[in-house]
Amino acid sequence: MTTVRIPAGWPATEEEARAVQDDLRGRVVLDEPGPPPGTGHVTGVDVAYDDEHDVVAAAAVVLDAATLTVVAEATAVGEVSFPYVPGLLAFRELPTVLAALDALSLDPGLVVCDGYGLAHPRRFGLASHLGVLTGLPTIGAAKNPFTFTYDEPGTARGSTAPLLAGAEEVGRAVRTQTGVKPVFVSVGHRVDLTNACAHVLALSPKYRIPESTRHADSLCRRALAEAVGAAGVTTGPATD
Repeated sequence: MTTVRIPAGWPATEEEARAVQDDLRGRVVLDEPGPPPGTGHVTGVDVAYDDEHDVVAAAAVVLDAATLTVVAEATAVGEVSFPYVPGLLAFRELPTVLAALDALSLDPGLVVCDGYGLAHPRRFGLASHLGVLTGLPTIGAAKNPFTFTYDEPGTARGSTAPLLAGAEEVGRAVRTQTGVKPVFVSVGHRVDLTNACAHVLALSPKYRIPESTRHADSLCRRALAEAVGAAGVTTGPATD
């Protein structure tokens, strides 16, 4: 497990954080399809918090994309690096997520975030921010649609519907299991939306949530419990 300090110069105010988003947003690459589903590595990242102790734990879990077996994993624990502000949650989590990715023994390949990419009020959620900082292809697969609207997709697994900000498609609601609530997929960096949805379906053969996220969620909870004790362990809010 890696221990993380808040980086020097890390944004401390909402104004500073929004300025960083504005500066980095133009670097998001939207014209690459990304790796084909079922090939190479796919890495899930997730975080858990202990609010009482102001601690956050991050996990990165690498899966073989063809078999969905875990081939590497790493964790990092650090101080929460930013207050809770909707739309700026990436600034609470990125230092520990980056440290967990850096600690991996294998190339992470495609990174799947439990949160948002372009489906974000400023079009720069965690998946996009992480992708720009690392250069890795990234996607967001969130449990909730944030502030955006959508029509229910068909009930069958694989059905999709646009996630809309007015007339703009910022992501898709994807039915990963027949008759189960959809997940909300958006582009992060260096992956197109159709391919991102295909990856999420490939990663969800049995359950609503992708296997990458399920493994990362379990591991970050364990890492936090080891760091501060089981009391007070909570998962973070819907990561943007």
